[in-house]
Amino acid sequence: MKRGSGPAGRASNGPAGRASNGPAPQRSVWVRRLLIAIVMGYIAVLILAPLAGLVVGAFADGISGIFRALTQPDVLAAFRLTLFISLITVVVHGVGGTMVAWVMVRQQFRGKAIINGLIDMPFAVSPVVVGYMLLLLFGRNGVLGPVLNARNIKVVFAVPGMILATLFVTLPFMIRELIPVLEAFGIQQEQAAATLGASGWQTFRRVTLPALRWGMIYGLTLTLARALGEFGAVLVVGGGVKGRTETATLYIFRALDERQYVGAFSVALVLGMFSLLLVVGADLWRQREEKKA
Repeated sequence: MKRGSGPAGRASNGPAGRASNGPAPQRSVWVRRLLIAIVMGYIAVLILAPLAGLVVGAFADGISGIFRALTQPDVLAAFRLTLFISLITVVVHGVGGTMVAWVMVRQQFRGKAIINGLIDMPFAVSPVVVGYMLLLLFGRNGVLGPVLNARNIKVVFAVPGMILATLFVTLPFMIRELIPVLEAFGIQQEQAAATLGASGWQTFRRVTLPALRWGMIYGLTLTLARALGEFGAVLVVGGGVKGRTETATLYIFRALDERQYVGAFSVALVLGMFSLLLVVGADLWRQREEKKA
């Protein structure tokens, strides 16, 4: 007799047998709902609650208070400097980050593992430490200070030092977005293009670059969002001089210290919402493009 063909075997497939398996799907549903609730609560506490606080603080004096705060000359100057530094950072990392990612994936060389680890240093080092390192390098009494002073080149407590600090803290984003894309893309299509007579630049422009499009968009978006919000490194290396080296984040710091709460909340809300729209917009754009395809 085959196993399960008798009465006992048939009984295991009856109502009692089905009942023993019934609670499991129900438990899985509750576990799934619990996990979703935990995630939503986690996001609400860390992101939505601070944004709500910014909105409440910014609208303390109504829309007119926000307009007055955002149209002050020092606020406009801070926004202009922030945007200038951020755009330079995006351009530099757009080119340099793409080159680094391509070399890390396509080339094998001695010391590659060390460079791969150094790329992640900005994630581990405090921005304040970064600013202090730049002071030790480019400050008046720094290692390169005498050379720069002799040529009347000012790096620290000036915009060039702030650009260097922002470039350092935003270094990994572009590279880390592109490396997995290049690894998944492989080299078959590039080799096929080379076989058909395409030059190296033609292969990169017509074959590799289109495949990197979304990786580059996400990398540049994260780079821009991080550059807009940089505080510690630019504070140390720039000094936060009003009207000269004061970015939007440094203005927020000064406004809070001077009890100009509406101005601080308003500028912080603009930066936060702009960064959020950048990230969410890039994701929605990709979803729309994928649906079209």
